[in-house]
Amino acid sequence: MAGDLFGDDVPASSSGSAPGPVPLAERLRPKRLGDVVGQEQLTGPDGAIGRMVGAGQLSSIILWGPPGTGKTTIARLLAEAVGMRFAPLSAVFSGVADLKKAFADAEKMAAAGQRTLLFVDEIHRFNRAQQDGFLPFVERGTVVLVGATTENPSFALNAALLSRAQVLVLHRLDEAALATLVDRAEAEVGRALPVTDEARTALVASADGDGRFLLNQVETLFAAAIDAPLDAAELAQFLHRRMPVYDKDRDGHYNLISALHKAMRGSDPQASLYWLARMLVAGEEPLYVLRRITRFASEDIGLADPQALVQCIAAKDAYQFLGSPEGELAIVQACLYCATAPKSNAAYAAQKAAWAAARETGSLAPPANILNAPTKLMKDLGYGAGYSYDHDAPEGFSGDNYWPGEMSPAIFYRPVDRGFEKRIAERIAWWDARRQGGAKRD
Repeated sequence: MAGDLFGDDVPASSSGSAPGPVPLAERLRPKRLGDVVGQEQLTGPDGAIGRMVGAGQLSSIILWGPPGTGKTTIARLLAEAVGMRFAPLSAVFSGVADLKKAFADAEKMAAAGQRTLLFVDEIHRFNRAQQDGFLPFVERGTVVLVGATTENPSFALNAALLSRAQVLVLHRLDEAALATLVDRAEAEVGRALPVTDEARTALVASADGDGRFLLNQVETLFAAAIDAPLDAAELAQFLHRRMPVYDKDRDGHYNLISALHKAMRGSDPQASLYWLARMLVAGEEPLYVLRRITRFASEDIGLADPQALVQCIAAKDAYQFLGSPEGELAIVQACLYCATAPKSNAAYAAQKAAWAAARETGSLAPPANILNAPTKLMKDLGYGAGYSYDHDAPEGFSGDNYWPGEMSPAIFYRPVDRGFEKRIAERIAWWDARRQGGAKRD
């Protein structure tokens, strides 16, 4: 089964020979939920998982988060905390026969009074039909399903399955959580990591939130015969991985990316280029920086200059095609384009407002006039009745109603008076005036 922050129990050899050395990550596996680092928003007393354990009652959940953040560990400890049987499966290695056996075993155990927590790692890898197969067993309470995925559940999982499970989001481990893992590793081994303080900071930053990766690197360092503590440059050479180098003021990985983001937002191309250079020269992963610049293009520029996002995606393609150092010029170009582009966070603000409205209004149906009616029954029910085809309307605009009948029209997107969004604002004002002049609400 695919591992997580702390993998599955190491099975005994089928040949009966003595097992090999237990990996460090396995030895450091938390024994209780309170020992899990970096996910206190879920495992703490006020978190969703903490409340479930406090009540002694679990509901089916989907754990969504990056690799190495503790999904498998949390699932196992959840089962132990409420006295349930833990049954793990991996969608990578399991098929229909494995699922049938898991459900049959769960039914036998349920008859004996033992409930089963069925943990499915990489659950998004099961196809739609296989996901549907979980539904009757979840609904009957044969199993409490805990799925783990690194993919967005909204796109990777069936709506029917999502409606029966609560999605809980795990965060990448922050610097403090990763540092705690290093401290625990040193206590377990009984000696300090053979690196300088600067190299230790660089090692933690290089994990990029992945606890499993960090512990594997730590184990490699402990296993080596190192006479003197390695500095950051020596550590990078030893691990064959470029490490962020931090100056004497100990500016961190996140401080530098924050500085770059703020400089671009402030339309200072010179400072933006400086912070970009600081990161790339120090050995930061170029695609990590470009991902953040791409996010900036949507969050801080948006439709004020739609080409910003295009420039960033082109820079990604160019960098992947050319590699370093030649491809880093494409990242420079994307950075400078974003720093000098007109700014707007209107799309970002609109997303937050629309998401909040969607959560508040639940499952209101669209108005019947904009529903397709491919069958006679649907036509008889009024689907599509009164719909105005905009291309046939004067000036290509009908002013029809697109909102649920139980909901008043809302305004989420408010374009600014800068860049391309100025033209968008003019269009919206033109449409609004015509709606007010003769729009109909069903």
